[in-house]
Amino acid sequence: MAELVSVNVGIPRTVEFETTSLPDTGIEKHPVAGPVRITFAGVEGNEVADKRVHGDEFMRVYAYSVEDYAWWQAELGRPLRPGHFAEQLTTRGIDLNAALVGETWRVGTALLQIAHVRVPCLTFKGWMGHTGYDATAWVKRFALAGRPGPYFRVLEEGVVAAGDAITVVDRPDHDVSVGELFRAVTIQPSLLPRLRDVPGLKPWIYERAGTRGS
Repeated sequence: MAELVSVNVGIPRTVEFETTSLPDTGIEKHPVAGPVRITFAGVEGNEVADKRVHGDEFMRVYAYSVEDYAWWQAELGRPLRPGHFAEQLTTRGIDLNAALVGETWRVGTALLQIAHVRVPCLTFKGWMGHTGYDATAWVKRFALAGRPGPYFRVLEEGVVAAGDAITVVDRPDHDVSVGELFRAVTIQPSLLPRLRDVPGLKPWIYERAGTRGS
């Protein structure tokens, strides 16, 4: 059964990264106990530092799985806790990267729709190095691994908590997965034309693909 392992939140703080000049970041997140409300603005108790690139309607909630963490733990040789990659929802039992863009999920009482993917940045690289992991070429390494995890828009507000079931309630009629969207906007731009008929993506993706979606 697909389920929610933890709900993770964080607030912006200054972290001295060697690899970036952006000291204020909300990337540090930790699991919280009890139910947490998801609103149309995102997960309550979580704050976004740089709203120019994070937290818009396509990126209200980010998810990462314990299965993908297990893969990274083997690669990095160290354990990774829920929330370390800055996801608000840590999941188990569902392949996040094989999910279709536009899938609608019921998590707790909230209704979420896959709308975007995690694209690695220098802050992410800085955070990995700051927390003691091998951050060598981290942006490229994360991209090549193909395990980005999805961002969701919020269709219905609700309450979530660790242990809640995750149910896929609707799938779109295309076959573009989270993993394929990620490759198209990072390392494999030849896939961009596949995104032309996928509704509900960020406008800049349609511009890159050569047409605007609906």
